[in-house]
Amino acid sequence: MKKVILTAAILLGGLSTINAQAQQENASPTEQTAPVTEGYTEIKAEDLPTAVAEALKKSYPDAVLSKAYVNEKKEYKLEIAVKDQSATVFTDVDGNWLKK
Repeated sequence: MKKVILTAAILLGGLSTINAQAQQENASPTEQTAPVTEGYTEIKAEDLPTAVAEALKKSYPDAVLSKAYVNEKKEYKLEIAVKDQSATVFTDVDGNWLKK
């Protein structure tokens, strides 16, 4: 009886060792994201619609507008800086924030 239990333990231990070594690492391809600048053209801060400028002041009162872009759908890409951090936000012509 001891030999059967000992044999079973050795077999199970050996199988788990073989299985642990046989596992392959599934390397999924990494996805790189490019900055969303396609289709946007740079504009001056003065050319922003009033609704966009007011939405920026209301949501980010301490923000400094670095650059502004617009696309053919009248969606605006705003590069802003708040203290030592920078961010890019998107809005439509009415000042509604978009998630991209």
